[in-house]
Amino acid sequence: MSKQDGSDRQVSDDAVDSSTATILHVDLDSFFASVELLDRPDLVNRPVVVAGNSMRSVVTAANYPARKFGVRSAIPLSQALRLCPHAVVLPPHREKYTYYSRKVMAIFDDMTPLVERLGIDEAFLDVAGARGLLGSPAEIGRAIRQRVHDETRLTCSVGAASVKFVAKIASGRAKPDGLLVVPADRTLEFLHPLPVSQLRGVGAATEESLTSRGLRTIGDVAALGLPALQRAVGLAAGHKLHELANGRDPRRVTPGVAEKSAGHEVTFEVDVTDAEVLRRELLRQADAVAVRLRAGGWVGRTVVLKLRYSDFTTITRSRTIAEPTDLGRRIYEEVRSIYDGLGAHRSVRLIGVRVEQLSAKGDERASLWDDDAEWRLAEQAIDGVAEKFGRGSLRPASLIRPAGNLVNKGRLGDARQKPRAGD
Repeated sequence: MSKQDGSDRQVSDDAVDSSTATILHVDLDSFFASVELLDRPDLVNRPVVVAGNSMRSVVTAANYPARKFGVRSAIPLSQALRLCPHAVVLPPHREKYTYYSRKVMAIFDDMTPLVERLGIDEAFLDVAGARGLLGSPAEIGRAIRQRVHDETRLTCSVGAASVKFVAKIASGRAKPDGLLVVPADRTLEFLHPLPVSQLRGVGAATEESLTSRGLRTIGDVAALGLPALQRAVGLAAGHKLHELANGRDPRRVTPGVAEKSAGHEVTFEVDVTDAEVLRRELLRQADAVAVRLRAGGWVGRTVVLKLRYSDFTTITRSRTIAEPTDLGRRIYEEVRSIYDGLGAHRSVRLIGVRVEQLSAKGDERASLWDDDAEWRLAEQAIDGVAEKFGRGSLRPASLIRPAGNLVNKGRLGDARQKPRAGD
């Protein structure tokens, strides 16, 4: 697995034949941290961590100097500062990330109509049809990197390959600020020395299952044979891993889907046991998620509750509803029902609400009646007031009383999700 600190960076020279590598994966480098550093150029060469203003916050992003100390996204800020005591902590600014993401995505759209957005900071591009106008895939990749830098002062890394998952691996190995081309006839040469963790869909449990059988590289998986691999990890997973290990990925670049989920979560300054405080926080988050859905023109079908207890045990529970929604009241009723159905809770450190299975509003099937009509009118009215007087000028009465000290972390959809933020 890549160390994610740039120490094992791999890039292509200008002479590489990229004619068969028509799928690009473009990933902005340490996106959130890089955006924050645009206003703090004095910190560019120092370790920087993006996180909320609390030792109980979770790291949103870390720049490459910080990563050399083992700091990475999603670890507690307290742990990050133990690893790198001299790191500078900067607060996150979601509106900045949205602004720069839109500028970068507009550059991609200029290159090809076949752009598949993956959250806020990465995308797949199919440039097969752009070669006559813009040059080879490698030339297009270099042009993208140059334009991103010239127009935003940010850097990005580009992987070019004949299939999507290889392009994504390549962009990761090119970080930071690099281009790596994997021609079709060199796909297996590139893949087979890599660790099995690089295969799409291999998490910690599957990796352990594979390595316990002596399968440490992708080449080992390819050489095992399909029947034995299916006995090791199951029929469906075995077939998928066998295909990937042999460089086969039938997925096409699919434009039009920008967000896979929308969510909010908070880490409390002090662990919470009061159920009413937690329910009020669920209501606040459900309302915030609904606002984001309506602003983006999305509706969602799956509501997810996330809880992290004081011992760092984390659980998620989800429920799929009959009709997709963008209403805070519907989201709250579902997530509260999930919460109440879990019974007694230990002290809660973090709580979050997420909506998944998003689709564009208007694509949902029409219903003969709308059980949420009154709430729909009410929330539309709230949106109108917010547009004129600001968000928070009108809200449920139960949210007027503060829910206690907490650190708010709004998820940016991806959702890298991951989310994987700003590699």
